[in-house]
Amino acid sequence: MRAAAGTPAFPWDEVMATGFGLLRLSPKNFWAMTPIEFERAARPFSRRRQTAPARAELTELMRAFPDR
Repeated sequence: MRAAAGTPAFPWDEVMATGFGLLRLSPKNFWAMTPIEFERAARPFSRRRQTAPARAELTELMRAFPDR
């Protein structure tokens, strides 16, 4: 199946490399996953930059989990 004009093609090579190589999924489990399940499984390995918590959130976390 081809992508519509102007629409980037689905990155099958990258998705399959992540699923089989990084997550070590079997073909059966890989093809049984929904896109959302796959995204959640691969999220910890994402190259997307994650931002630090805001000061208020950090203060709340420090209060909830104090160093002892």
